[in-house]
Amino acid sequence: MTDDVRNIVLGAALAVIGAALGWLARTYLWKRRLRRKQAFFGLPENSESLLVVNRDAGGPDLTVVRHDVAALLELSALIKDCGAHSQLVAHDAAQQGFGERTEFCVGHPSANRRMAAHLHSLLPGIHLNTDPEPGPDRGAFHIGGETYRLEPGKTEYAFFARLTAGQGHMTRPVFVFCGQRAITNQAATRYLARQHEKLARKHGNNSFVLLLKVVNSQAYGSDVVELVADVTKAAQTPAAVEVAPQKGHRAS
Repeated sequence: MTDDVRNIVLGAALAVIGAALGWLARTYLWKRRLRRKQAFFGLPENSESLLVVNRDAGGPDLTVVRHDVAALLELSALIKDCGAHSQLVAHDAAQQGFGERTEFCVGHPSANRRMAAHLHSLLPGIHLNTDPEPGPDRGAFHIGGETYRLEPGKTEYAFFARLTAGQGHMTRPVFVFCGQRAITNQAATRYLARQHEKLARKHGNNSFVLLLKVVNSQAYGSDVVELVADVTKAAQTPAAVEVAPQKGHRAS
């Protein structure tokens, strides 16, 4: 074998070895990233999860409004990426505890019994104004003594939370997405879809509650979302007294 042939063979072998090592490194990083994602969402391979939504008024069939459908599509993609499965359940049919399966609950407590139960049990520090009468605080969020008012199409709020309750094997999280309007539910799920890696690095697999502001939805839809604050402590602390409106706060 001449030196030229030997060099060609060695070069080809090194190229094959380099390609194999690169593939192995990429595969390892992809699997590690997937495991972190599965741990954050509580969705190991082939696990089951629940998608809980409002049942639209007017009949017994499960009819979901357009923006909530978009929210469910965002969540379904995340579930599929984890190699897990999902079951769509109406809010008044999800009569079971939490912790055994990961749950994604979307909607406002005025129309979603499951959401109302989660707020009462897991987030007692959040009060939502559900008064049907017109007024400046209609639809407002009250969290930690602060009031976040609704200006439809201009300034709207939503919160989403990753919550765990239970010990041992009963530790699958509950994700709740609650907005002042249906479009803000979609905005909250989209925020999670875009930011879940950053959130997993910051919060790990612990509980957290984030308040979001949806900016000018009449022009930008659900795309422009700002993080207002981490309200975990306030949301999980029962209010000592009924929250009173804060004059001029968040009414921009």
